[in-house]
Amino acid sequence: MSSLHLYPVPPFRLDLTVWVLRRLPINAMDRWDGQRYQRTLILEDDPIRVTITQTAPPPTPVLDIALEGPHVSRHDEAAIRAFLEKMLGLTIDLTDFYQRAAADPRLAALIGRFHGVKPPRLPSVFEALVNGIACQQLSLTVGITLLNRLCAAYGLAVDEQHAFPRPDDLCDATVPDLRALGYSTRKAENILGLAQALVQGELDLEALNAVDDATAVARLLELPGVGRWTAQYVLLRGLGRLDMFPADDVGSQAKLQRWLGLESRPDYAGMHQILDRWAPYRGLLYFYLLLDQLTRTGAILETQG
Repeated sequence: MSSLHLYPVPPFRLDLTVWVLRRLPINAMDRWDGQRYQRTLILEDDPIRVTITQTAPPPTPVLDIALEGPHVSRHDEAAIRAFLEKMLGLTIDLTDFYQRAAADPRLAALIGRFHGVKPPRLPSVFEALVNGIACQQLSLTVGITLLNRLCAAYGLAVDEQHAFPRPDDLCDATVPDLRALGYSTRKAENILGLAQALVQGELDLEALNAVDDATAVARLLELPGVGRWTAQYVLLRGLGRLDMFPADDVGSQAKLQRWLGLESRPDYAGMHQILDRWAPYRGLLYFYLLLDQLTRTGAILETQG
């Protein structure tokens, strides 16, 4: 086993950031036991289980990282460090956002309840895209159940904890295989088609990191099975674009309605009439509303951390 330490830009709360990443308690990829976060990552074809514990408070945060796997070495630490900094948003400074929010009492109150959360990202654009496709027109519970099954069937593992499958891991999968996991034929075709295009070098999703929001959305919309909601979801959760709020998300529309006490659930245009005042940080509100919902359901406690 190898270990290292990380020092996030303060303030930072691991518990809240992990809950934004995992979304529901049933998430088997992102595990949280109340003290430790665990995820299996892939580095040069080797699975590495990462266990993270926050050992100092939000104003002066320190993270202890333990690495387990068949071929873990000190050589891997720099790559893991960069990976985690991106995935957990550890280097993001939200001072400007906090200062702007202070002028809006309602927003300031929401942020104050979850002070220290950072905007996390899924480890790859491919994972974000598969997440989006899996959850299309389904409840989040069903969508994450499907993702859990995909990981268990095709992801490399350390002690039965599976990583999210890479495109290469899905090369031998067939549409009937994914149908057996509960995916629709169309979703199975789209996921496997993406994996094959990436493996064959016909598609480069990570190149989207280098283009602006409008271009990234346009390129994603060219892919089979990707509509406006999925494209915007990928920009927020896969590319870390903090001004991107997937406003077609019915669940988020309901969360915003409840938070603001609106008489009816706003549609896409109505969402933007409300959200645009908080540019360029509209996507952050998506995460805060998720945390608000998780406290309402009892999944998390506001006094944690």
